[in-house]
Amino acid sequence: MWKSFCLAAGIFAFVLGVEMLIVDSAVVMPLLGDGQPRQVTAPEWVPWTLISVGAMTILQFVSLPGRGGSSTPQANGRW
Repeated sequence: MWKSFCLAAGIFAFVLGVEMLIVDSAVVMPLLGDGQPRQVTAPEWVPWTLISVGAMTILQFVSLPGRGGSSTPQANGRW
């Protein structure tokens, strides 16, 4: 279960980073309507950090062995 959660978190971080590369800023409207809209702009390093963290998490997921198996060749030559 933790392995799947980490994969989902990695995909989420990667997609959010790509989205932040495309969108420069966002306007956040207040829920109650009695405040002013606020413009949110992320620093330039945030999208690249999210993409790299997401990619490393996905690569870690791919490199982990399956349930009960190992990722090294067995004595009989099979994987």
